[in-house]
Amino acid sequence: MLEYVTDAADPRLTDFTRLRDVELRKSLEAERGLFMAEGEKVIRRAVGAGYPIRSLLTTRRWLQPLADVLGDATVYVVSDEIMTATAGFQVHRGALASMARLPLPSTASVMESANRLVVLEDIVDHANVGAVFRCAAALGVGGVILSPRCADPLYRRAVKVSMGAVFSIPYARMDNWYTGLDELRAAGFQTLALTPDQSATPLDEVKLGDRVALLLGAEGDGLSSRWLHEADEPVCIPMSPAAMDAGVDSLNVVAAAAIACHGLMRGRR
Repeated sequence: MLEYVTDAADPRLTDFTRLRDVELRKSLEAERGLFMAEGEKVIRRAVGAGYPIRSLLTTRRWLQPLADVLGDATVYVVSDEIMTATAGFQVHRGALASMARLPLPSTASVMESANRLVVLEDIVDHANVGAVFRCAAALGVGGVILSPRCADPLYRRAVKVSMGAVFSIPYARMDNWYTGLDELRAAGFQTLALTPDQSATPLDEVKLGDRVALLLGAEGDGLSSRWLHEADEPVCIPMSPAAMDAGVDSLNVVAAAAIACHGLMRGRR
């Protein structure tokens, strides 16, 4: 159903307002059970993963490219100027979809279906979370487990950076950070804590078990001392001596995740 809107303050557009206001969006999206998908490719991936479209905000020229995925969703058609005024930035990809969230699976079900997991502890940067999901999905990791305080993978920035990979890899959120590793261990996972500490075992020298969970911490602080201590083994990505001498002693979490996810699949391709 098409509805033509000529005012950015129209209450019908409230799902799409002030998309760069992180606190407002977290509150609004949680309250309404929605998330935003930006651009044709991401919208298609979300629909393909089973997320229903609540409504779509777009301009006339994007109606035809998306016509086959819209079903009976309400489509608000606006000018480029109204689109920018509503979202708070210029929407280069031409369309924004308000998608209904689905219930998250339990950690137990994600663990059951995967032999290689990435476990994120308190990574609060949405772009980093999205990029780690993209690495994990691209390199064959079976699932992602989030600590309770991790950023939302379905926040617009995370979805955009992941290029929709957040829809293609199962994920769940822990109920309890303190005992989270106990649940992994009970499910038979070997837990490897990635650290920049070069005294840890190089990841490519670790004997990988049948089920492995790689623990990643936030930029700067890294993993908590508890998770480092509770993990089966701390592991590192070896840095070149020249880089260390120059003060480059670690990688950012996304680069580290890409290398480590590739290492997790050693011998499994």
